[in-house]
Order: sequence, then C-alpha cells, then structure tokens
Amino acid sequence: MYKPDPDHEFAQQAAGTVNLLNSIWAVQTRKLQENSMTDLNNRYGMNPPHSEVVSACQLIAPCKALDMGCSSGRNALYLSQLGFAVTAVDNNPNAIHMLQSIADQEGLDNIEPRVYDLNEACLDADYGFIACTVTLMFLDPDRVDAVIADMQQRTLPGGYNLIVCAMDTAAYPCPVGFPFTLGEGELSEAYQGWELVKYNEDVGTMHNGARLQFATLLARKPE
Repeated sequence: MYKPDPDHEFAQQAAGTVNLLNSIWAVQTRKLQENSMTDLNNRYGMNPPHSEVVSACQLIAPCKALDMGCSSGRNALYLSQLGFAVTAVDNNPNAIHMLQSIADQEGLDNIEPRVYDLNEACLDADYGFIACTVTLMFLDPDRVDAVIADMQQRTLPGGYNLIVCAMDTAAYPCPVGFPFTLGEGELSEAYQGWELVKYNEDVGTMHNGARLQFATLLARKPE
C-alpha cells in the first residue's frame, strides 16, 4: 500500500509557494518599473510609450533596438529603462537634441539619438528589435517599400519588427491627409516568410470622433 512521504509533499508545497512568490514579485517589480517609466515621460511633458511597444516588450528580451521616427523619445526612453541598447532616429534635429538632453540629465547611457532621414532607407547597423510606430504615414510614399525592405534587411535572424501605420480602405477612408497610408493586407504581404506574432487592421476613434483604421504588425524574422 502506497504511503505518501510527508517530507516530499512538504518540499513540493514549499517549491510551489516559492514559485508563486517569485511570480508575484516579478509582476510587482514590472509594475513599479512601468510606473517609473511613465513618471519619467510625464516629467518631460511627453506621452506614455506607445501601447504596442509596451506589449511587444512583454515578449522581446532586451537587445539592440532601433526606434524609427522617435520624435522626443517617448518609446526610446521606455526601451532604455528596460535595458535595451537603443538607437533613436528622427529627421527633426530639435527632437533629437531634446532626447539627448533628457538622456544626459537622467544618466541614460544606452540611448544614442541621431538625426536621420528615414526616406534614405540606408540603416548602417543590425538590430534585434526595430519599432516604427505611427511613422510610415509621414514618409515619402515612393520610399516606403525601400524603408520596409531596409528594416527587414537590418533585422537580425530571430529579431522583431513592430509597425503601426494608418490605412485608407473603402470601408474606412482615411480622414487625415497623411502622405502615405496602407491598403488592406498590404503590410502583412510585405512580411511574407516572417512569423506574424501579431497582426490586425483594427478601427479606432480619434479625439475628434473620426474613425481611423490602423495596421498593426509584430513580426519575427526567421532564424
């Protein structure tokens, strides 16, 4: 007849308790980090990091990252505080100067702000994570394909691309005069052969009540 081993059962229960406490500690630590990051953005009058960047960082471990169209750095600051080595590029020298000033004041030595025209599509380094949120629609329409191809080329095997871009469709014509918008399925087609970790073409409401459709893609490059 089987007789349970009290010591073994106690060890299992203790291990389960430790795992539970570790999980709770990890969640609480993450929340404290995110609150700290939000406070930093608030301190400098910036919006919080893009929700899709925050979501992607639940999956992607800190690595060498590129923030394309960084503006004053709401996403770059978030990534840097998570431990990413961030190159942040924008064609606005004033925005880059502001981000460099914040990085200097906060002692963030893992951010490299650089003035760069995204239309050039000539990145000079490889990255594990490239984020391009709400940026493509401000580029030269004739250069977007080259920009995406360059992003893909400069992504390390197993690395990730994150893109969020406005769309113009028959069901939801874009109410904003962006230089560029995506059509239905256009972005997912550009990433054939990659693993689409997340993809949708959801509709949202702008602050003025207008309905606007966005393509959101998080894709992983094959190893």
